[in-house]
Amino acid sequence: MAPPIGNENDRETPGTTRRSLLAGVAALGALGAAGCSRVATASTKGGGDLLDRLRAAGVVRLGIAGEIPFGYIDKNGELTGEAPELAKVVFKRLGVDRVQPVPSEFGSLIPGLKSQVFDVVAAGMYVNPERCQQVIFADPDYQMLDAFIVRKGNPMGLHTYQDIVAKKAKFATGTGYAEIQYAVEAGYKQSDILIVQDQVAGLNAVEAGRVDVFAGTALTTREVVKKSSKAEATKAFAPLVKGKPHVDGGAFAFRPGETRLRDAFNVELHKLKKSGELFRILQPFGFTKAEMTDLTAKELCGGGTG
Repeated sequence: MAPPIGNENDRETPGTTRRSLLAGVAALGALGAAGCSRVATASTKGGGDLLDRLRAAGVVRLGIAGEIPFGYIDKNGELTGEAPELAKVVFKRLGVDRVQPVPSEFGSLIPGLKSQVFDVVAAGMYVNPERCQQVIFADPDYQMLDAFIVRKGNPMGLHTYQDIVAKKAKFATGTGYAEIQYAVEAGYKQSDILIVQDQVAGLNAVEAGRVDVFAGTALTTREVVKKSSKAEATKAFAPLVKGKPHVDGGAFAFRPGETRLRDAFNVELHKLKKSGELFRILQPFGFTKAEMTDLTAKELCGGGTG
């Protein structure tokens, strides 16, 4: 993901992208492409009729980016991840019995959604004003803070982006990650940032001493360092955006005309939040109660439509 910050292809620019980690995604890409012509065509009148079409077809196609833990194909070739597992529950309640993955590069998710390669983006995509100009979002199913991967003991004492700048640390993050913008806003020169594919590559860079710190989400950093003897994750924190602490939220994305489907999805999502079932669905993927949220898409879109 190396598009410029603010581009619709970023995953988390205030809010970013996460990367493709599973080799199985490439193999399934052909499967997704082969059936693209059968994706339900949406009408934008009266909130769209895609929900009716999905019910009639009995299947909804999910755009995923092959990123653990958000949406990926496991070693047994099965679709899983926090977003697909949530989709299975919500769409079952909406009368759509089956979900089918359509693997994609993260940067191709919004273009693929708009061109009807799939029906819904189920990739834990961060909601931000730039993306809200392209798609409409359900309310976030999780919120996320940042954290760093550093060498054991955190010898440079790096806890914030301001620390990285002040201590002239060698800094890395992932392609298209919002963390690029957070570092630049803190005063780090963008041309000095080492851009790597994902958190696994970031961990390798820290362990090898090529960089002092890799920035990512609190969830992905704490998961990736679990088996490392050389690196650790720092305590989660909220990066500063325009001088204020910023919390990101990830959500399902829909085509702009499909407000009826998005609203129906939101109704079921809020029921799952209220009952506590949402946490039970997300917990196996490393999410904690700290990642549960009452944030709305409207808030993260900047108060506009979404």
